[in-house]
Amino acid sequence: MEKIQKLIEENTLALIVFTLLVVSFGGLVEIVPLFFSKSTTQPIEGVKPYPALQLAGRDIYIREGCYGCHSQMIRPFRAETERYGHYSVAGESVYDHPFQWGSKRTGPDLARVGGRYSDDWHRVHLINPRDVVPESNMPGFPWLARNPVDAASLPAKMQALRKVGVPYTDEDIKGAVEAAQGKTEMDALIAYLQGLGLALKNQR
Repeated sequence: MEKIQKLIEENTLALIVFTLLVVSFGGLVEIVPLFFSKSTTQPIEGVKPYPALQLAGRDIYIREGCYGCHSQMIRPFRAETERYGHYSVAGESVYDHPFQWGSKRTGPDLARVGGRYSDDWHRVHLINPRDVVPESNMPGFPWLARNPVDAASLPAKMQALRKVGVPYTDEDIKGAVEAAQGKTEMDALIAYLQGLGLALKNQR
């Protein structure tokens, strides 16, 4: 044992290899069981795939970097749940590819923002946040109100998501273009925000 210890302590390459082995083993022990746990692989009651307009809004949310300042993960602590609502559960995010949990909070967590404000509030807030929150340091996104949604790309996105387990039906995919036609990117982003956290809210 002393020889092994000396080798690891004095040989940088051996230390790196040993560290990688330990971390890999620990990761497997922690992560692999989650693939077989229903609480992390099955949707909770009420969770459905994003409708076409919300799916477009989610892509805009990611494109504009909203996740860089807003998490969608309420931790199971009293201070968190009193401010934001029920803590986040994995079953809410099984259809998210990738999920937006995160940990950065320059702005508030958005996991339960759905239905908290009106569409008009969101519209004003996204164009110029300081009109509704004077102390906000969030940038405005006025161009979203001018940009049309790329409705033509939605069927292909939904087909790709279906291949990784999101249960979109043929009807969902067929009606995607019509559902988003004539909408702006602002409309899509607001639709996405208004849908966040509703499944768990409606169960309480």
